[in-house]
Amino acid sequence: MNPATSTRLGWRACVWLLLCVSGVANAQTRAWLDRDAISDTETVTLNIESDGGAPDYTPLQADFELSGQTSSRQVQWSNGAMQSRSLYGVALTPRRSGVLTIPSLRVGNVLTAPIPLTVSASSGASAAVPGNAKAFVETEVDDANPYVQQSVGVVVRLYYASQLLSGELGFDAPEGASLQRVGEDRSLVREVNGRRYNVVERRYLLIPERSGPLVLKGARFEGRSAGGFFDDLFGGDGRLRANAPDRTLQVRAQPDAAPQPWLPLHDLRLRYTAAPTHGRAGEAVTVVVEAVAEGATRAQFPELPPLDVGPAAQVFAEPPQYDETFNGGTPRLTLTRRYSVVPRQPGTLAIPGPRMGWWDVRAGQARTATLPDLRVTVAEGAPGTAPAPVALDTTSALPGATAPTGDSVALGGSAPGGPPWGWIAAAVGFAALWLLTLAWAWRRRRAPAAVGGGPLAEAAPTAGRPSRAELRRALDQDGLDDIVALLAAMGGIRGGLEAVLAQLADPAQRQALQDLQAARWSADGGDAGQARQALRRAFHDGPHWQPAPAASNTPLPPLYPPSG
Repeated sequence: MNPATSTRLGWRACVWLLLCVSGVANAQTRAWLDRDAISDTETVTLNIESDGGAPDYTPLQADFELSGQTSSRQVQWSNGAMQSRSLYGVALTPRRSGVLTIPSLRVGNVLTAPIPLTVSASSGASAAVPGNAKAFVETEVDDANPYVQQSVGVVVRLYYASQLLSGELGFDAPEGASLQRVGEDRSLVREVNGRRYNVVERRYLLIPERSGPLVLKGARFEGRSAGGFFDDLFGGDGRLRANAPDRTLQVRAQPDAAPQPWLPLHDLRLRYTAAPTHGRAGEAVTVVVEAVAEGATRAQFPELPPLDVGPAAQVFAEPPQYDETFNGGTPRLTLTRRYSVVPRQPGTLAIPGPRMGWWDVRAGQARTATLPDLRVTVAEGAPGTAPAPVALDTTSALPGATAPTGDSVALGGSAPGGPPWGWIAAAVGFAALWLLTLAWAWRRRRAPAAVGGGPLAEAAPTAGRPSRAELRRALDQDGLDDIVALLAAMGGIRGGLEAVLAQLADPAQRQALQDLQAARWSADGGDAGQARQALRRAFHDGPHWQPAPAASNTPLPPLYPPSG
């Protein structure tokens, strides 16, 4: 055989050998399903056997959700040669029903054959027969015929019979309404059709934005359970899927006769939690009003109406306090607001009870929540809180004090037309006070001067007066009235806030007190926390009082002339 013929035979043998190897590779790559028909709540396993590389699952994601991917490799000897095979598996959950096709998948250099799969619709069978399902979901609304802008409580409950390894509960906002999740999930146990279920309860707040039909898509659950004996025996993967049926709400428009502002509720109750009957002129009495609204949230509920007492008193309203809860599946709002009423004069003060208009969504009619009027008997103000006649007190007749005039002056009990004993007693008292003043000035002149020019250390508190430590505690935890009373006691001041402000020398301390008062009584609820922090900083080293008035020069000679 010539060399050319041998070369041609060699090339033909190589081509034949490559074709054989390619045919063996194709024969060793195959794909199959563990079953050819399932429901849309079940999973199917796709198996691929190959001696090439790993399969590319990307084309499957169009119609299926992928989970539980596995792989294994086997090596064996056959006819004196080593052969290896790889087995791949993936769990497929259909995204829709109908006849689906497992597309061709690339495995190494080859493609698998397409595989048909029939997926039947479950039509919510798990929710229709919950006692026979491993898991089901239900949706509950507190009003199937709400009004526009009415708060609708929605409760979604997931029931599952076996332990969950993972899962996701989804609920989408419908078109034409807002949906907000509120609170934390609640766990409980219930028995349905003789079967024990664990229950996860989740709450939402739905607010329709326009009238007409409102389609509320059913909540859906996808998860995986820990499995059990039958799952292990028959190869189940513990996959769970459940869907609640859709709900259609008929949203009603706002009635023409509805009170404004528009407030659709299941119920509204007002009550006094503090209602005074007695008070004093110039001193605040406290009125506290509580409103409990069934079917409202803080964002929807308007301000409580102010207490209108006219010119007979001043009213200061503190910022309202809110508490949002659920009563069954219905949202409930409890609002509390405190009012301080300061009568201007003695007598009887009438405080009209607040009134609020609202719409009863159950009865479909307008209602008004009211409270009775309050009548407060106002007595004369205490000393220091209101102008009152004063009697002459000789022990406090210091230079510069304004002498009382007119009939308000009482003269030591002298009888009309008798000896002027009152004037005599006043003269003697004044002489004694003058002698005491001269003695005090002489002792002060002889007292040694303080050493150094630095700031003084914190002095011990005067007997009977509060210390700085007590002031710091009051600044941390007491109200404005208690703080003012403590400052007045520290400075020996008779009177309230105005008297304390007049005696403070530090402008920052005066401003801090005024800011806290403004934050406390402002109608828009100012930042009381920030004002209190500023007050702590201003009074960190105690109050700074106005200096005592300097002694005026007197023409009288000193009691003891200076020596030397």
